[in-house]
Formats: sequence, structure tokens, C-alpha cells
Amino acid sequence: MPGPGLRERLGDALGVLDLRARDVRVERRWTRDGLDGEELSWTVGFGPRTRAYLLRPHGVPGPLPGVLAMHCHAGMKWAGKDKIADGPEPPPPEVARLRDRLYGGRAYAGELARRGFAVLAHDVFAWGSRRFPPADLPPVEGMGPDASEPERYDRAARDHEHVLAKACTLLGTSFTGVLASEDLAAAAYLRSRPDIAPLSNTTSASAAVSDSAAVSGSGIASESDVGSASDAGSVAVIGLSGGGVRAAVLGALDPGIGAVAVAAAVCSFRDLREEHVGAHSWMMFPPGLTRLADWPGVVASRAPAPLMVLYAAADPLFPARGMRRAHRQITDAYRDAPARYTGAFFDAPHRFDRAMQDAAFDWLAGVVAGEAFP
Repeated sequence: MPGPGLRERLGDALGVLDLRARDVRVERRWTRDGLDGEELSWTVGFGPRTRAYLLRPHGVPGPLPGVLAMHCHAGMKWAGKDKIADGPEPPPPEVARLRDRLYGGRAYAGELARRGFAVLAHDVFAWGSRRFPPADLPPVEGMGPDASEPERYDRAARDHEHVLAKACTLLGTSFTGVLASEDLAAAAYLRSRPDIAPLSNTTSASAAVSDSAAVSGSGIASESDVGSASDAGSVAVIGLSGGGVRAAVLGALDPGIGAVAVAAAVCSFRDLREEHVGAHSWMMFPPGLTRLADWPGVVASRAPAPLMVLYAAADPLFPARGMRRAHRQITDAYRDAPARYTGAFFDAPHRFDRAMQDAAFDWLAGVVAGEAFP
């Protein structure tokens, strides 16, 4: 297992960039299905503006505990945050089908918000509002005339990801590093809002100091810049699959992340075979990572801060042996604080279904209440 200093070494290995959410704007607001929503946008200094949804239970005053909800990869880059969060309009058919397959038909960020959290879901580099123009992607071949524009885009984006990963490496970073950099900026923004309450004091990994304001005194985002990833307070992060990878990396890098929940994304690298490696995104295999630690070591490097890993026991993307090995490694890393790690196995394929979501949401509620975290 990794020793002290992994956070700094991991940041160096990934090529983490110093990005901040700048020029934050509220694009629109709505109330729907028991939630108050804001569509936000900001710039990180390159590419299209990031779009995000901030969801809160309708009419609930005062600060709420914050959660950063990470959208998955799932081979769909046409959409990002919309896979897990509803805006004011219904989701397109492609997104609705993905939710049925992976999330039990639920936009889980909204369900989490209904349970008393302020949930931020943002698009990240190469997805949704941050996707590449179609003209920059390779031509699509072998698709029928009935293929939709999103389907054609996602086929092209799939064939482009290896080029994107190589380009990131040439620029001194990595695909994982760019994603982590944007996630660090989003987390810093969420913590900086005055309508976000820190998680239970028992969860904070370290004290943090704010270095700039991000929102006005009224709690409404204004044209402003957000400070560094060590802004005051702490928030939680949750994600499935590629979103789980992002959640785990963010939890390892950012001391302001109070709790991490990862679904269907943790396995020992040593147990992966060719068919598993080929099925995963480049975000799972940044150059130099295995010289630092096995993947469970990265996930557990935040010990003793609260961590939940939800293992999908029938997941074809990860061997069962590797998931069991990961659970043993993480359990050992938390041997001095065993109550702060929860490893739960579900008889499910690669998904974050309603039973898994409910378990994670209940666990997060327990973190906020300070339960079982002496």
C-alpha cells in the first residue's frame, strides 16, 4: 500500500493542472419534481464553457451538505451531467435508455438532492458541453442511415479517445489528469458557495483555507473566480464506473473532500486480464500510476476519511477475484479506523441500480450525521 506523500506524487504523475472555475454564471433557474435547480456555467481557461446543474430540495432554506455527482463514461460523450441529473426539460431518448440500463431509470443526482443535499453535476472535458466539435473527430463508418446525431458522435468520440489520451501525454499531462483538474475546480466552486454546509466535522481530511469568494452574499453565483482546491469546508463525491474513477482520484487528491462513494469501479490491477483492459477507458490507465500504487491503494489513500465502495459482483468489466483483493487491501488500509470504510457487494452487473444508490445515500446521510465515525 502507498505511504505518505501519495497525494503529491499522484498529482505529479497525472499531470494535474492548476484550473479554477472562472466567470461563474447562472444561466437559468427552475423548480421541478420537488427540486430547485440552477444551470451554471464557467470557464476553466480553454475549450467551451462548462455547464453544470445545481439541485436542492424545493423551498428548503439555509445551507445544505454538498455532494459532487460525477457522470459516468458509458461510451456516451454526447451527454455528461444529463445522464445523472435532470434539467428543466425531459432527457433525450439516448439518455433515458442509458439511465434504464445503468441507473434503474433514475436521475440519481435529483434523488440525492431530495434527501436533503445540494448536488452539483457538471460536464467534464470531452463530455456534454465540453465535447469536441464533430469536425475535429474521425469520420464515422459502418452506421446505418437511421443512426441519430448523438449515436454518430459517440461512435466518433470512441475512436478519438486514444488520440486524445496521447495528445494529453504530449502536453505533459494525462487524460485522467485533465479530468481530475476540472473536477478539482468544480469541487472548489461547490465548497465556496455560502449555501453549502460542510460535512460532519469528523469527516474532514484536513483543515483548509479559502483564498477567494465564488458567489455573492445572496448565495447566487456571480461573475467571479473560484479559489484553489483547498477552499474552506468539505463536500462529498459520488460516481459510477468512470465517474467512480473520477470520484476516487478526486478523493485522493483533494483534502477538502470529506467523503467518497465509488460504485463499480474498484479492482486490483494485478487481476485484470486482456478482455478487462480492452473494455476500459484511458482514464483508468494514466501513465505512471502503477509505479505509485495498485488502484485500491489510490482509492484507500484518503484513509481514515470516510470511504464507501460498492462492488458489482457480477460485473463483466472487473474479475471477482480482483474486487475481493481490492476489498481486502482497502480494509487493511483502514485497520486503524475500520468504521470509516464500508465495502458492500451487490449481486449486480456493471451498474449503479436503485438498491446500490439507496445504500450510498443512506451512508452519506450517516456521514453527515456523524454516525459510526468516532
